Amino acid sequence: MFRCLLSFLLLCQCSNAGAQAISAQLYKRVFILDNPPFESCHASTITPLKGDKLMAAWFAGKHEGSSDVGIWTAVYENGKWGSPVEVANGIVNDTLRYPCWNPVLFRTRAGKLLLFYKVGKSPRDWWGMMMTSTNNGKRWSAPERLPDGMLGPIKNKPMQLENGDILYPSSTESADEKAWHIHLERSDRDGRNWSRIAIDNDTFGVIQPSILRYGHDSLQLLCRSRQNYVVQSWSADNGASWGPLSPTNLPNPNSGTDAVTLKNGLQLIVYNPLYQGREWWEGRSRLYVAASEDGRNWQHIFSLENQPDGEYSYPAIIQAEKGLVHITYTAERKNIRHVILHIAKKEN
Repeated sequence: MFRCLLSFLLLCQCSNAGAQAISAQLYKRVFILDNPPFESCHASTITPLKGDKLMAAWFAGKHEGSSDVGIWTAVYENGKWGSPVEVANGIVNDTLRYPCWNPVLFRTRAGKLLLFYKVGKSPRDWWGMMMTSTNNGKRWSAPERLPDGMLGPIKNKPMQLENGDILYPSSTESADEKAWHIHLERSDRDGRNWSRIAIDNDTFGVIQPSILRYGHDSLQLLCRSRQNYVVQSWSADNGASWGPLSPTNLPNPNSGTDAVTLKNGLQLIVYNPLYQGREWWEGRSRLYVAASEDGRNWQHIFSLENQPDGEYSYPAIIQAEKGLVHITYTAERKNIRHVILHIAKKEN
């Protein structure tokens, strides 16, 4: 049995009796950074590495949007996080530097490590960048700008299809901030030969999608929205085309989410729940994990944070080789929290 390493335990909470078939047990809860070498950090990402290691990345600097903001990484090995290292920045020349944003890590089935991030004054005018590594991030390739019209994954991890192609969940924000639109991008297994997949957003304002996998070439997108719900779209052809958007039963105060398909077929999402009528700027003090077997009926299974105030936001979630679920998220813009859960389905 897994033993909690904390003096307190965040108890599993379920929305109804049926949710008792899914259990979530806390295994570990730590900060990635002992002494952060920057004033602010945000928007973490996490991926498994070869040899039972993990890598996390985030952007950090004086504050979000500051020109000194770069991309930082750290490696988790033997149960501990190593020292953070800045691996990318937005320096153009001696007199011009832009902030970096929203890193996304992804390790392909062939073992190639991809790091995507954005550079620009704001999400309205940023552009996509990519670096690669073939030795678990010990050395990175020179940064390269993605092809024109391609941004790469905006916040959440890509998905590699059976044929090796990679799907990237992406989105755009208009210059006046009134229009939010999701789309997908696709490359080959090496991150080359990009193309764009359009999605009809109808009247929804949505960004930052995640991709979930089901049987029979079925995929699902889960998106942050301005409608105060997590919004979804479905594909029946491995992401080549997508159906109409619709709200899920997950209320969310216009805040970033992430989701993952577990090896046993269970779907998980990490999200800030909407409560007490709060908007995004005051609704990020609670952070929950919900589970579903069909992607339509979601059940609350765990509270990562349940505070009266503060910011705990922008989660990233993966399942590592040993089956444990790893979640990282922003903690008060001062640190990155790492939580490890054991998720199980009980047989009926």
